[in-house]
Amino acid sequence: MSLLERLNNDMKQAMKNKEKDKLSVIRMVKASLQNEAIKTGQELSGDEELTVLSREVKQRKDSLHEFEKAGRDDLVEKLRTELSYIVEYMPKQLTEEELSDIVKSAILETGASTKAEMGKVMAVLMPKVKGKADGSLVNKLVQQHLS
Repeated sequence: MSLLERLNNDMKQAMKNKEKDKLSVIRMVKASLQNEAIKTGQELSGDEELTVLSREVKQRKDSLHEFEKAGRDDLVEKLRTELSYIVEYMPKQLTEEELSDIVKSAILETGASTKAEMGKVMAVLMPKVKGKADGSLVNKLVQQHLS
């Protein structure tokens, strides 16, 4: 089942269950996917759908961080709820240990040994972990292993 089909089914279920928050989030995600499809002029591949979902998660995490700093507890709770709904559609996230193993193999594959070669490692690594790990965590682990 494609992501759009899954979103449509979940949207119908949220309407039946009168889950306004979930319905709102599903509609936002669906709109983002449709806007991206219009922008590219074609149906989105699974990889492109994952990119859109990752962008939605990142936006909410960034906003969450800002709202926490500003002490806006009402908005923090709303964003946490939105995030929990979106994460349901993301692939299973890698643990830090699994990610560390993938980072080590990417470093071996590229032959990198200094932080100056971090770009080479990231270029090999990111397609492998796309949507399965947070980019900032990947960056941090690569820096740790290259130092």
